[in-house]
Amino acid sequence: MKALFIRSNRDETALLGFILLLVMFVRGAVAASFIPIYGEKMLGLSLDVVGAAITAHFMTDTALKTAIGWLLDRFSARAIVSAGLLASLTGVALMQYAEVPWLFIASAALFGIGVSPIWIVCLTRVSEHRRATRMGFLYTIWFIGFGAGLIASNLLLGRSPAAAGRLIVAATALSWALSLLISNRRGREAAAIPAGRPLALLGGKLTAMRALLPGMVLQTAGAGMLLPVLPAFAEKELSVDSGTYSLILIAAGGLTVLGLVPMGRLSDRLGRKQAFLAAGFGTFSALLILLATAPPFWQCLVIAGALGVAYSAVLPAWNALLASFLPKSQEGLGWGMFSTLEGIGIMIGPVAGGIIATIGDEADVVRISGMLFGLIGLFYLLVPLRPAEPAGRAPADR
Repeated sequence: MKALFIRSNRDETALLGFILLLVMFVRGAVAASFIPIYGEKMLGLSLDVVGAAITAHFMTDTALKTAIGWLLDRFSARAIVSAGLLASLTGVALMQYAEVPWLFIASAALFGIGVSPIWIVCLTRVSEHRRATRMGFLYTIWFIGFGAGLIASNLLLGRSPAAAGRLIVAATALSWALSLLISNRRGREAAAIPAGRPLALLGGKLTAMRALLPGMVLQTAGAGMLLPVLPAFAEKELSVDSGTYSLILIAAGGLTVLGLVPMGRLSDRLGRKQAFLAAGFGTFSALLILLATAPPFWQCLVIAGALGVAYSAVLPAWNALLASFLPKSQEGLGWGMFSTLEGIGIMIGPVAGGIIATIGDEADVVRISGMLFGLIGLFYLLVPLRPAEPAGRAPADR
């Protein structure tokens, strides 16, 4: 009976991982490809509208994260995940027919509702033991899905925009159908504490982790600025077509995926997470500024690969560090709130990127994004990061 229970838990972990893969596939296809390319070229929308649509997607995703985390501590993952994905399915179905700017933005916002629940569920399944390594595995799924969706959408949009839309809707529908197979039991019992107490616990944690807050906002703002302009930057500044652009993305995404687990293990072994953050952000900054000079294609491939390695050094160490500030009795709420804070940057970034590109050009956006990452790297090189207390024992893997 015990063996059956363990196998059941492992099966559900695999199911959650596959749903996450599909959700990230759709997110990569929609946020980084379908919205900027389809919105501008097929629907004739301006870059500021495209940036607003991407921001609307991330805004609903961000605004609901804390509430979703609170709900996941109290209700079954099946109910929360399936409801969110049904809203996302409605959004992506509407998006390809939304010729009016407000409807295009609204459909992108509706799509954002279903992204957070599955991600937070997966985060709560990561135990404290070798956390950076395990976060590396989780982000590997994230990047494979996101990158595959982005590349597939890019290739299809160049040949058949309608086929790209059908693929996005089909993948979202499959993720929703699979979410109905998630166990209906609650993953764990939330601590029985007064309604205001969780926020008080998290408020104390946020006070202790104030040195992390600039990075939580600025890194996602810097990345978000790139989303509405990267396809246009590749076409206008790098003079590459969609197929060649996809090769550059494969170089960046592939080396990110390959580096996540080794970098997570190295971070766990050395325990120098702040050094990983400073080096990773600093390298990322220098490479983006170099990319903004529009080097030859082979240099772009090398830069893209190096960007992937730098990012793979940052992500596992960053999230392992964040985890040390979580109140273990309210882990879902904690991850929801931290994700909300990170999401503030991703809400600001696409709008800022679209405005900068409209006033100047796409290379200015890449350059300014690189400068932001440089400031983050410098900040964490100079400011010590110390959790107020050792991380508590995390729930065992399920």
